Amino acid sequence: MTTIKLHNSKTRKKEVFTPIDPDNVQMYVCGPTVYDRAHLGNARPVVVFDVLFRLLRHVYGAEHVTYARNFTDVDDKINARAAESGREIGEITAETTQWFLDDMGALGALEPTHMPRATQYIPQMVEMIEDLIARGHAYAAEGHVLFAVDSWREGYGQLSGRSVDDMIAGARVEVAPYKKNPMDFVLWKPSDAEQPGWDSPWGRGRPGWHIECSAMSHDLLGESFDIHGGGNDLMFPHHENEIAQSCCANPEGEFARYWLHNEMLQVEGKKMSKSLGNFFTVRDLLEQGIPGEVVRFVFLQTHYRKPMDWTEKKASEAEATLRKWRALTAGIEPAATAAAAVLDALADDLNTAGAIAEMHKLAAAGDAAGLLAAGQLVGLLSDEMGDWAAAPSVDLSAHEARLFAARQTAMETKDFAEMDRLKSAYTEAGLEVRMSKTGVELVPGTGFDAAKLEGLE
Repeated sequence: MTTIKLHNSKTRKKEVFTPIDPDNVQMYVCGPTVYDRAHLGNARPVVVFDVLFRLLRHVYGAEHVTYARNFTDVDDKINARAAESGREIGEITAETTQWFLDDMGALGALEPTHMPRATQYIPQMVEMIEDLIARGHAYAAEGHVLFAVDSWREGYGQLSGRSVDDMIAGARVEVAPYKKNPMDFVLWKPSDAEQPGWDSPWGRGRPGWHIECSAMSHDLLGESFDIHGGGNDLMFPHHENEIAQSCCANPEGEFARYWLHNEMLQVEGKKMSKSLGNFFTVRDLLEQGIPGEVVRFVFLQTHYRKPMDWTEKKASEAEATLRKWRALTAGIEPAATAAAAVLDALADDLNTAGAIAEMHKLAAAGDAAGLLAAGQLVGLLSDEMGDWAAAPSVDLSAHEARLFAARQTAMETKDFAEMDRLKSAYTEAGLEVRMSKTGVELVPGTGFDAAKLEGLE
């Protein structure tokens, strides 16, 4: 059996993955808060853990892997969106949940085994909070219930590697008079008449964010499970607080054995933000004509623990590569299993960049069956994702010859007007222009529109 090694954020080292039960490998990943379209950064953990899901299924068998990813459908951001739009909360969360599933499906992500909604697990959350109070790890105050960090000082901070005192000194935490310790965090909070709420021993209210995942993972996966994942922005305080709640409520369990965190995403070398004008959703890209398979390919080219930089150049190159690979594998049956080198790369802490490098070697060797098997293992080259590449190819040889001739003339006459005009026209049509002393290559890029070449004089 393939040996999988994963970098465990909790121990800060790469470890051999040994499941609690090889016949029931279990993974939990924190999902989205559903109030709007998923932006590109939201998609990265989805793709990362989809690849891990596929790898685990390949190694242990699809029937032996359980993957849970939640939806947070009770949150102050959702309440604010409902207030400003005048729409019902349930209508907003139902719509945005489906948007998320549709957009992630376009990126080739398999649906998890379980997709719990927080509002479906309120009784389990209340029960866990009651248990934490009974065990001396939480207290009620002014309609709130808070986790008492001082009650578990020996364990709090083990994931982020910081002491409670260091956290207090450096953290920006909510100051509230009912807190015994500034680091204490909310498990339950009161709701007014305009906010969603449920009856509880502490009055009508709603859960805090952190308790959701602890209650849902416990209900679906038990006191101990194998892998917990998410973006590294969740390591503190969300995942740290999950560990505290879960271990204190279920001291006989381990909660999660292996913690995996993906790095963040940038756009053209800068942090994605609305103020910089480089913020966009997955749906924005899809509507611009960038295929979901291209987005996925760009993601896979960077190791999940490294910052990923989304650029138009990478998208264009990814589309060109995928077109070549799809042409090579058209009408071919995949090999019985992925090449060992590809599988070894994925098993080495999800080295997707290494797997893509091995796929380039398979393509160069003309191993179409091997390339297709490898592609399907990482979620590429499937029939379901191939519609974008099904359009007939355009013969660009005449345009390439024309531009090369214009270049030759320009070099002789020093008049570059015609060459520049043609280059601009081809770029406008969505072609990448590659020029050298020996020739010209026009490569269809993202959003290539052959109609714009018609009538070009």
